[in-house]
Amino acid sequence: MTDLRETVRRRYAAAALEVTSGGAACCGPAPVEVDFGSTLYAADERAELPAEAVAASLGCGNPTAVAELRPGDHVLDLGSGGGIDVLLSARRVGPTGKAYGLDLTDEMLTLATANAAKAGATNVEFLRGAIESIPLPANTIDVVISNCVINLSTDKPAVFAETFRVLTPGGRLALTDVVADDTLSPAQRAERGDYVGCIAGALSFAEYRAGLEAAGFTDIRLTPTHPVADGMHSAIVRATKPA
Repeated sequence: MTDLRETVRRRYAAAALEVTSGGAACCGPAPVEVDFGSTLYAADERAELPAEAVAASLGCGNPTAVAELRPGDHVLDLGSGGGIDVLLSARRVGPTGKAYGLDLTDEMLTLATANAAKAGATNVEFLRGAIESIPLPANTIDVVISNCVINLSTDKPAVFAETFRVLTPGGRLALTDVVADDTLSPAQRAERGDYVGCIAGALSFAEYRAGLEAAGFTDIRLTPTHPVADGMHSAIVRATKPA
């Protein structure tokens, strides 16, 4: 687990440095054609953000499009990367709300902080830490979002438990992630791509639902949106912490 986490950290540190130096970044191993990145956001959304935030988009969807954020909400983005979803969320929750970004990678946090300054966003805060141990008090977040990050965790039950802990009663989980068909074994998922490329670590639909239920979530809905590999999908995941 430690080796996998370090491999993931190095991969995304390299992506941040590539963007900082003027390159582009994408998630997914070269042999697999995976639909990741900024093209999953509407053109008007991309146009209102710093170019570096757009270039550093490594997700498999657009969680802010399905999170139903409201003015005054406090929102947390797990694995916030270059900050694209934090900045979009900050605009939607307005000055009475707040958007937090949590990331393990110092290089991504530096990039995200710079992007927030360029965007003039004052209602954002980036935190360093692991999504398995969220550095926020319990019952303080209205909405948790994430964009193709939970599949990278080596301890997904801890992620679900921590997400449940920080959400307020009635709080919502609205994220995008890579999810596998229930018929695929872990070995078959690994054949379709590596762990750091967001493929091998993906849960199946049944495993995802069971993990959220075990953490206490209700009203769980998993909706596949587009294929990313044979038998594997980008999916919208929604759930609620009971009020």
